[in-house]
Amino acid sequence: MPEGPELHLASLYVNKMCEGLVFSGAVEKSEVNKNPEVPFCCDAYCIKAHSRGKEVRLSLTPIKNDDDGKRKVTKHQSQQPMDVVFRFGMSGFFRFTSVDDLPKHAHLRFYTNENPRRVLSFEDTRRFGSWHPNGTWQKDRGPCVIFEYESFRENVLSNLSDKTFDKPICEALLNQKYFNGIGNYLRAEILFRLQIPPFVKARTVLEGLVLKDEDKNKVKKEITVVESTDKTGKKVVKAETPDLLSLCHTVPLEVVQLGETGYAPAKGKYSVLQAWMRCYSVDGMNSLGDHNGRTIWFKGDPGPLMPKGAKSRKIMWKRQKDDHDYTDSKKAKKTRTDSIAKAKPVKKKENIKVKKENATSKTQNASKRQKKKVNAAPADENKPKTRGKRSSKVPPKTGKNSIKSQRVEEEIKTKSYSVACRKSATKAKPQPKRSGTRGGRSKWCHSD
Repeated sequence: MPEGPELHLASLYVNKMCEGLVFSGAVEKSEVNKNPEVPFCCDAYCIKAHSRGKEVRLSLTPIKNDDDGKRKVTKHQSQQPMDVVFRFGMSGFFRFTSVDDLPKHAHLRFYTNENPRRVLSFEDTRRFGSWHPNGTWQKDRGPCVIFEYESFRENVLSNLSDKTFDKPICEALLNQKYFNGIGNYLRAEILFRLQIPPFVKARTVLEGLVLKDEDKNKVKKEITVVESTDKTGKKVVKAETPDLLSLCHTVPLEVVQLGETGYAPAKGKYSVLQAWMRCYSVDGMNSLGDHNGRTIWFKGDPGPLMPKGAKSRKIMWKRQKDDHDYTDSKKAKKTRTDSIAKAKPVKKKENIKVKKENATSKTQNASKRQKKKVNAAPADENKPKTRGKRSSKVPPKTGKNSIKSQRVEEEIKTKSYSVACRKSATKAKPQPKRSGTRGGRSKWCHSD
């Protein structure tokens, strides 16, 4: 997220690009963005930028000529200046390009009065940034740590009884009500230079800096140059040890001195800023998530107010190839990967050869099967065609097999006929026979 130094660099960039240029027409907003329209339209106006903490203000001022009094002004023309206050969010920044090279995520556009026309645009890929027409500096934000150092220092030290300073010092540094312009990487660098654990109560760190009554009206500068002599007798320039509040002022100024090459999100060059950092996202440093979920980088003991169950977060920046010279080990790794990359096409060719051989073998087997079917076809011409396909494993029927099947059927018929005769014989009832007797009587007798 852009912090105080980056927003100040953005204001310097706008003033440099827009110096001596005349803008005209209406301010355009993209259809996708949900921020309000900027109701400003003028034939000729100039743009100037100013930063304060984590905010940037663009001042749109109409240019008045001698002919303006004679010329009729339409209702849509703006005659009064307008201030548009920007907050960059996670990925906002300004870019000055030609109309043909307009960025994809240019959500607010200011056009120049020239041919070919150019455009100053506010680009925001993630669309977390915002702007406010006729806006002012946000009231909840304190004095700027860069340009309002004395009032910033007094604002912190006179409000140490606030609940904000009951929290860990790493979390209090992100409160824009007192530390306007300090962000995630700046707090890590400031605490690291003073070797202050991040999870120590903020009030305990700042209580020793309370000003005396006679010093409240005029805040003394914390960093002073002192000349001393060492054992050899030479004069050595030493600086007094700064406190936390003075580093909140000097450390952002160091980033500003890095210039556009130190932080240029439009070009994606972060190498100078990365080389300047001593703690934030540096190898060998510890990292934990604070109570707000923000990652804090530090060295040594985290402090007594560390969140319970907090785990380390090793989220490193992706180094660009052109950032610095690679070591011999990295070069060796490169050559190794190059050799592997060259060997891959050879393996692909071998695989292609194997596939071709398998394909040829399959075609040969298919041709052999077709020949067998052709040879077996005359023996089966008189037989009726059967439904369905016969598997290649089952052998075709021959004449001998058909004769055997006929014999089996005849045997089954004879067996079934004999069984039927036996059943009919058992079911028939025996019939009695009459035999003649004397005296007119007859006797019934059964046959043996």
